[in-house]
Amino acid sequence: MKKSLFLMSSLILSTSIIFSGCGKSEDETKKDDEPKKTQEEKGQDKAQKEESKKDQKSTKGSADFASLISYMEKETQGKTKVLFENNEPQVHKMENVSISLDAYSVVELKDFHTDFNIPFGEQTNGGVILAKYTVKNDMDKDVYYMPTLDATFTGATKDYTNDKYLIPEEDQLPTKLGYKTDYLLKAGEEVTGYIAYPFGETDLAKINELGTVTVMVSKPFTEKGNYGSTFGSDGRFNVALTTNGSKKVASNSSFYQDKVTMDNMGEKTMLKEKSDINESKKIGDVNAILEGYQFTKFTPNEVEAPRFSNFTNGVTLLTVKFKLENKAKSEIGLSSMSSKLTVNDGKQYSLSEGMLVNYNYNEVIKAGENGELLQVFVLDQEQYEKIWKDKAFEIELGPIRNKGAEDTSKGKKETFILPK
Repeated sequence: MKKSLFLMSSLILSTSIIFSGCGKSEDETKKDDEPKKTQEEKGQDKAQKEESKKDQKSTKGSADFASLISYMEKETQGKTKVLFENNEPQVHKMENVSISLDAYSVVELKDFHTDFNIPFGEQTNGGVILAKYTVKNDMDKDVYYMPTLDATFTGATKDYTNDKYLIPEEDQLPTKLGYKTDYLLKAGEEVTGYIAYPFGETDLAKINELGTVTVMVSKPFTEKGNYGSTFGSDGRFNVALTTNGSKKVASNSSFYQDKVTMDNMGEKTMLKEKSDINESKKIGDVNAILEGYQFTKFTPNEVEAPRFSNFTNGVTLLTVKFKLENKAKSEIGLSSMSSKLTVNDGKQYSLSEGMLVNYNYNEVIKAGENGELLQVFVLDQEQYEKIWKDKAFEIELGPIRNKGAEDTSKGKKETFILPK
C-alpha cells in the first residue's frame, strides 16, 4: 500500500490509506372558445409530440424484469419483493464500442432453498440486483468483449458477479457474449442481456445503508485472447439502490470523479472550485494543461473513517484536473503519475495520494492521444481554514512516467499555481 506524507515545519504527519425517475386532466368546458389552430401549427404540435415520445422511450428503456423475477422466485422457492427500480440508462464509450446499463431492479429475496445459499454468503435471505446491459460495436471491424461487470461497494470483501442459476441462462449477457461465442462482437453488432447480482442479507443491509454500489466496466480488445490489445478506458456505473442513493449519485455528478466520489467513500461538500483555467506547460514531449480544481470538505463514512484517523481536525480534499496531450512516442501510465503540493508560502508540502484516484496499471494515455489526469491531496481541515486557504497553492507535476513507472521526460517537471 502507498503512503502519503504531510511534512510541516514543526511536525511530520503521515497517513496510510488502504483500499481495497401524471398527467393531470384539464377542464375542457371552454374548448370551443379557444382559437382554431392553423394546419401549420397543428403540424408543429404533432412533430413536438412525436419528438417527445421518442425522448420518453429513450429514457425509460424497455426492460421487463417481471418474468425474470417470477423465474427466480419459482427456481429458488423464495419470496420476492421489488425494493427499487431505475430505467434511466448510463453509457460508457470506449472509442466506437459502448456498453450501457439500460435499467435495473433491486429485488428482495427471502426464505429461499438452501441449495442457493452459497452466493448469498450461505444465508437464505437476501436480495438480487437484476441489471440489463447492451454492448454495441459501431466499429467497422470485429472486436472481443468479456462482460465481467463486477459490482462492488465501500467495505466489500469480494467482487459480486453474475449468478447463472437465478435467471434463465439464455437471457444472461455472459451467455450471449461468452466463451462459447469466443466473446466475439461483430462489426455493427449489438448484444443485450441480463446479469443477476446476489447479496446475502448482511451485505444487502450494508449496501442499502450506503445507497449505492459500483459496477466496474472493462475494456474491449481487438485480438482474440490478447489482453494487450485492449482499447478505450475502464469505466464505472453508479447504481443507486434507494431514493437517497439516487440523490447521492446526482450530487456526486458535480464533483470530479476521483475514487472518493466514485466509490462513495463519504460526504463531499464543495468549499471552492475553479474550472476552465486552461494553463498549459510542456513537460518533455507532453503538454500538461491545468483545467480546474475543487476543494471539498470530506466526511468519511463509517467504513472509511479509520483510514483517515490521523486527521483529527477534519479532512479537506483538493482534487486537481489536468489534460495531458501526449506528443511522445511512449504511453503515459496514469497510475504512475504523481505530483507535489506546496502550501503556506513554501513551508509545508503534501504528495498526491495515488490510492484516491481510479487508475489501474493498464490505464494509459497512448502516444499521440489526449486524456485526463486527476490528482488528489488530503489536507488537514483546520489548517486549511485557518492558515492555507488564502495563500498560494503550488502544484508540481512530473516527471512523465510510463505504466512501468519509468521516467520518460528526463526528470522534467513543471509548477502550476492554482488561480484564485
